[in-house]
Formats: sequence, structure tokens, C-alpha cells
Amino acid sequence: MKKITLQNMMVTLTSINDMDYISLTDIARVRNPDEPKDAVKNWLRNRSTIEYLGLWEKTNNPEFKGVEFDDFKIQAGSNSFTLSPSKWVEATGAIGIKSTAGRNGGTYAHNDLAFECASWVSAEFKLFLIKEFQRLKEEESARLELGWDLKRSLARINYRIHTDASNESIIPQSVTAQKAELIYAAKADVLNVALFGKTAEEWRENSKSLDGNIRDYATVEQLVVLSHLESLNAVLIRQALPQSERLAVLNAVAITQLTSLSHNRSTKSLK
Repeated sequence: MKKITLQNMMVTLTSINDMDYISLTDIARVRNPDEPKDAVKNWLRNRSTIEYLGLWEKTNNPEFKGVEFDDFKIQAGSNSFTLSPSKWVEATGAIGIKSTAGRNGGTYAHNDLAFECASWVSAEFKLFLIKEFQRLKEEESARLELGWDLKRSLARINYRIHTDASNESIIPQSVTAQKAELIYAAKADVLNVALFGKTAEEWRENSKSLDGNIRDYATVEQLVVLSHLESLNAVLIRQALPQSERLAVLNAVAITQLTSLSHNRSTKSLK
């Protein structure tokens, strides 16, 4: 269940069989706040409503009972004609409208049909409803796309770690005591020395033909370990560990983790 707010009203949305349904009960409250069920029944009495519902069902529902529909279409519009959502569904086997009982009960309709009901209620209300519905679907689409991109990125990283982490050259040398005693102005350089064995400036001096910085040319394995080192470094800083000691710890962790990754030659690739 999801809810959208428009014109100071809450409208409930739900998913049924992977299709979007909107509460007709909530929409009908615009026309009749006290008895929305009656408003829904009045909408169903219209001949144009019955014709539209029947057309939608014929297009989307192979089990739709056309003979029963024809009976309703003949009667629709007369003063004596009444029709409830449950009667419509039971008689014709319709799938576009659903009535549920219980805490979140009410009458729901596929968004195609709900928009038609909203038009009967108010053209302005229909416009707001369509805009809010579209906004919600765009947000859902963006979240799904982001989730898919993240899954693909993680899959690529894991694949590289499990199958391609065989380059021994990515493992840094142990930091010498002399280098550990140097004071690095940039906190990032502590991590660079621990992981790459050199500062950003030292890398630039030796890589003048390359654009970017040292981390732009890191392997996936190095980037994974770098993420761990950043978290560990923050912990060590809070513990007031001197820089030289932090550097030694970070370097040891980098060597251990990269050695582990480079020797992990799993034959199982991610699908």
C-alpha cells in the first residue's frame, strides 16, 4: 500500500497481479465525503462508464463475460438501474475493479479506470491525480534503475576479486621506519603511502604523462581495500594513535588484505 496526497486528500495505491490499482473509495470522497460507496455506485450507473469498463476488460481480460456485459450496457442510464462493484465483478468476471474487506479494504480500480472515475469526480482532481501518479512511478523507476546499477557494479567488483585478483604487483611493500616517521600534511597521503607506497605528489612526479591522480589508476582490489582503510583510519584517529603508528597499522592491513585477494583464485564466476 502506498499513499499520495493531493488537494488535502490521501489516495491509496496498491499492486494487484503486478498492476497498479488506485482506491476508488478515496477518489469518490471528493464527490461524497460521508458515503463514498454511494458515489462509486452512481459512477457505475452511467452508460459511458459501463462502455468504458467493458472496452477495457475486452482488451485486457480474455475471461471477460461479454453476454453479461451487454445486459448491463442495455440497462445502464435508466432510472432503475443500479450497480455495485461486487455485482459487476461477479457477473462479468472483471479484473479491472477489486473490492476488498478488512483494515485496508475498499474498492480499487486499475489506474486506467481510476483516472476515468477521477474525471467524473472533477477534471481538476483527475489532473492532480495523474501528475502525482506519474511522479510516484518516476521515483520508483529511478530507484529500480539505481538498484540495478549498484547490483551490476557489485557483481563486477566481486567477479574481479574472485577471478582476476592475480596481479602480485598491487601488494605494497612494508613501510620503512624512516618513511613512517615522516609527517604527511594531507591525511589522504597517509592512506596513499599505506596502500600504494607513495604520496600523491610522488606519484605525479613519476607519472607526468598521466591525467588525474593516483587513485584514478587504482585497481578494483585496491579501491576495495582503500574503503576499509578509510574506516580503520578514522577509528585509529579517534584513539589518538600517532601518525607513524597509524601508518604502520594501515600498511600491514593493506598488505594482508591485498595478499588475500590476490591469492583467491575461485573458479566460480558470478552469473
